[in-house]
Amino acid sequence: MSAETATIFSATGRRKTATARVRITPGTGKFVANGRDFEDYFSHENFTKIAYTPLITAELKDQMDVVANVVGGGVSGQAGAVSHGIARALQKMNAELRPVLKKAGHLKRDPRQKERKKAGQPGARKRFQFSKR
Repeated sequence: MSAETATIFSATGRRKTATARVRITPGTGKFVANGRDFEDYFSHENFTKIAYTPLITAELKDQMDVVANVVGGGVSGQAGAVSHGIARALQKMNAELRPVLKKAGHLKRDPRQKERKKAGQPGARKRFQFSKR
């Protein structure tokens, strides 16, 4: 059993308010997010591409199977979270991939969050119309 678990590499990826628990195993290039194919789950092909870019960078796209459980956020944030999780799992699998993934920017967690709404304003930055008189 320990030989089987050694071939599963798991990691957590995050972006905005989305969190992805990603498991990668050597396989044939099957991608599943929340029980559905990436193509079905991510509404646009650009989000699908974003999700598996670390595998393209590492040149392992058709050699790894990916299973991701994603919660929170929207489609864009979830795609970024899956991408981050895949990159971290690849790094666990093979430490020699770290420089390649890091140079491409896959290991950095995107820190941008929605700014909170301020009191006395309709939004984070927008102000109510000013009237001098």
